[in-house]
Amino acid sequence: MIKQGLAFFFLSLIVVCNAEPIKYADCGSKVGKIASVDILPCPTQPCILQKGKTYSVNVTFNSNVNSETSKAIVHGIIAGLPIPFPIPIDDGCKSGIQCPMNKDQIYNYINELPVKPEYPSVSIQSKMFNKNAFIFNFIMHFERV
Repeated sequence: MIKQGLAFFFLSLIVVCNAEPIKYADCGSKVGKIASVDILPCPTQPCILQKGKTYSVNVTFNSNVNSETSKAIVHGIIAGLPIPFPIPIDDGCKSGIQCPMNKDQIYNYINELPVKPEYPSVSIQSKMFNKNAFIFNFIMHFERV
């Protein structure tokens, strides 16, 4: 357990220190405020994601509510419709967020997200929510090769 915690800490440190802030559009964050979205590696914008690779994602946000839980979901936008994309760990409390979340605290949601070869080239919408409302909700545009 200690080894997993240390590994996660160092991954978090690498992501925070080396990532490039990504341009995103807030799509109605209800009970939180996004401070930044970082993708590693992403040396230029728009971010060019290669199919078959995995990217580190860090969303720094402020929670405006107390919450026992958090869950992340990711959608690809295809013909204007959100299509769910599976992510390895959807429980925010297991992805860098120390739960329970407290009001007016800053948190980092950190996850490794694979870009599978079978994924279509689409915009990505990402949401973090508790049982009552979206903590954050944003969309990012990528190029894929």
